[in-house]
Amino acid sequence: MPEMIYYDGDCGLCHRWVKFVMPRDRDGDKFAFSPINSGTFNQRIPAEQRESLPDSILVQREDGTLLARSSAVFHILRRLGGGWKLLVNMLSIIPRPVRDWGYDRVAAVRHRFFKKPTEVCPVMPPELRSRFHF
Repeated sequence: MPEMIYYDGDCGLCHRWVKFVMPRDRDGDKFAFSPINSGTFNQRIPAEQRESLPDSILVQREDGTLLARSSAVFHILRRLGGGWKLLVNMLSIIPRPVRDWGYDRVAAVRHRFFKKPTEVCPVMPPELRSRFHF
């Protein structure tokens, strides 16, 4: 079963991230996608946990654990494999608090630099729509 990537449906950078991941997970066996303001997110993540989550890309692993910020991004890149895994292995020397600080700085300005998408789900062929959960 694919792991779930939750993303901000109102964020242009998050949409670009989804568009980056999809073609690199050609078979769709690694990841599925859901906006953080969706029914799927609300069903799968308890309310008390949702309240404490950072404004971040999130990955819900097969065992139910949630990864956020740079840990989520690194996990996604590792699972995509190839050169991305190598890049993450090299960048892993940076301590997680420093990586998360950088992530938070980008997250704070992302709405200014990346246009808000017009739809929660990017326009895509029907065969890819099954990878999105709303």
